Amino acid sequence: MFDGVNGHSSDGQRRPAEERPHRPSAGGERQHNGHDHGPRHRAADGVLDLKTYASPYKPTWCPGCGDFGILSAIKAALVELEIWPHEVLIVSGIGCGSKLPQYLYANGFMTIHGRPLAVATGAKLANPKLHVLAVSGDGDSYGIGGNHFLHTCRRNPDITHIVENNQIYALTKGQYSPTSEPGFRTTTSPDGVFEMPVNPVAVALAAGAGFIARSFAGEPKHLKQMIMAAMQHPGYALVDVLQPCVAFNKVNTYNWYAERIYDVANDDTYDPTNPRDAWERGTEWGERIPIGILYRREGVPPYETNVSALQDGAPVERDLAKRLDPVLLEQLKRAYV
Repeated sequence: MFDGVNGHSSDGQRRPAEERPHRPSAGGERQHNGHDHGPRHRAADGVLDLKTYASPYKPTWCPGCGDFGILSAIKAALVELEIWPHEVLIVSGIGCGSKLPQYLYANGFMTIHGRPLAVATGAKLANPKLHVLAVSGDGDSYGIGGNHFLHTCRRNPDITHIVENNQIYALTKGQYSPTSEPGFRTTTSPDGVFEMPVNPVAVALAAGAGFIARSFAGEPKHLKQMIMAAMQHPGYALVDVLQPCVAFNKVNTYNWYAERIYDVANDDTYDPTNPRDAWERGTEWGERIPIGILYRREGVPPYETNVSALQDGAPVERDLAKRLDPVLLEQLKRAYV
């Protein structure tokens, strides 16, 4: 089974269903009869596979877009971790990749630009049993959402943050983004970018993130392992995904990345629990670009475990009618329902 410490499967085999440990669902117990978790053609007799997450909607991404690899890796990770669609929530913002929740069968929430982490944190507080993923682009995460990025790192809610980092604003037809490199020419930088790019790994490390990984959309198997390790980490986990934009970024291509990336897991001397080592690798960029688990800190409880209001159970499981004044409850219903 998957070993979240080392980032790979220990035996490469999935156990038979009867040998797998029982896991409580995010919303209480549920019978999987092949019909109640999705359209009937997806999975029969309680089988969880990639078809379980199949969406009737066809992606509108450009052929060759890195978002396809990210979508495939997320589906594969959820299946490998034996997580059913009703047990996960995927929150996104605005951008090409933020259409991802529509392209897999699971709970999804498309929020406004820059706010996926805030909404994801709220969802986790409302239902701590839910597996919550925030999926957003580099502009959404490190630009307009940069304030939420910083404070989510330090707060440490138990959510997985997957950033589709293509170094450009693609949905709006090719403006430079917070991670675009100096000299990069776009419609908003015809003379070349002259600003210093954001280094998300360094920022996350400085802000207190407990898990930081980087992967490449051109290697979905490696990306799947990083997502699985991130989801098994108790607390905020960042997976920065290097993603080519085949339409508007002609510099950071699949070949460009393939010639430069290397996996730190292949270096026996690298210690991802050492902040100094993480800083050194996290600030390395150019001719060589490290991928893999760059930093991991254990022993820090997730944010929601310290929230006293959750000691009585998840808000979604409470009967508010018994707790609220009847007059106030009716006022709330009129105002919001």
